[in-house]
Amino acid sequence: MKHDKDGHPLIQRYTPNERSNHWITAITFVLLALSGLAMFHPAMAWLAALFGGGQWTRILHPFFGIVMFVSFAILVVRFWGHNKFEPGDREWLSRPGDVLAGREEVLPPVGKYNAGQKVLFFVLVIAMIALLLSGIVIWREYFSHLFPIGLRRFSSLLHAFFAFVIIMAIIVHIYAGLWVKGSVGAMTRGFVTYGWARKHHPRWFQAVMRKGADKAGR
Repeated sequence: MKHDKDGHPLIQRYTPNERSNHWITAITFVLLALSGLAMFHPAMAWLAALFGGGQWTRILHPFFGIVMFVSFAILVVRFWGHNKFEPGDREWLSRPGDVLAGREEVLPPVGKYNAGQKVLFFVLVIAMIALLLSGIVIWREYFSHLFPIGLRRFSSLLHAFFAFVIIMAIIVHIYAGLWVKGSVGAMTRGFVTYGWARKHHPRWFQAVMRKGADKAGR
């Protein structure tokens, strides 16, 4: 059994492959956000210097997008089952006061992800699909000539809108990860303490413990 530096037993929350998958998605998101902002408004054009200038920014941006979409799609396959909405999720969402105050003992028991994380998951799924489809339509080098000008203009607006949505969603994601102490460590080291799991995700903790007991009993 693995323990932390204080001797507390640890439980694995994410495998090395899952963590690598997450960080590839995160890094490409940062590259996409910076290169996209560089092309979005003259006031942010200086960001293009990070990618070798405006021409390279325009070339690299869509390829970053393809890498992020593929990486995120793998994450979706990995975690889809844990993000399905369950009966207690509606009550969890209806009690933001208890959520923000950290009164988790009075909320419905949470599985691997709480209802807020599930909402964020599906917002990201919708935004990623919209960004991919609109991005293909406005990708001048390969595809934009295949579509009418009206659709290209609409796709440009759609792309900008969902870029804003996904940037805001990721900001919320980062804030929530910092707010719940131990969440960042789970995605960097892969393990959390029993106490953390029992407090924040009791149903997931119980399921993992039952699975461990079943294996030990064989």
